[in-house]
Amino acid sequence: LNPGWSDLEQPMVNVTWQEAKSYCDSWAKGRLPTEAEWEYAARAGATGGWYGELNGIAWHRDNSGGVIRRVKHKQPNAWGLYDMLGNVYEWIADWYDEKYYGTGPAADPQGPAGGQYRVLRGGSWYDVPRYLRASYRYWVEPVHRYSGIGVRCAWE
Repeated sequence: LNPGWSDLEQPMVNVTWQEAKSYCDSWAKGRLPTEAEWEYAARAGATGGWYGELNGIAWHRDNSGGVIRRVKHKQPNAWGLYDMLGNVYEWIADWYDEKYYGTGPAADPQGPAGGQYRVLRGGSWYDVPRYLRASYRYWVEPVHRYSGIGVRCAWE
């Protein structure tokens, strides 16, 4: 079940990395963001782990009631982006490499060229609050699908 296909107030979930990429590329005429782009957008100039009081900006284990929530019912960040933290993890274009940010380029990193896992960012409705930080990185195999994983596209 993917309520995001028919109800535009629900996040699109239960999609694999390839389905998320295809959606962004073909249907939305955009692309998946890089990990660096996603974090930059999530922070919107904030320097802390959150861009506001957590219960005011994100759905998580302690306030979601154990279910996915409609979008735009929490406060947006300073750039007007809703649900950057919590509700559902978001697929990122990058492959996962634990050490990439210590060895990769410091400016505008594009992520490793390959790997076994793809990156997810943002945290989810089922996570404890400590996982809902702008800097938190999670990774899974790209064929994974779950009701706590969704997609957000980027445009130039």
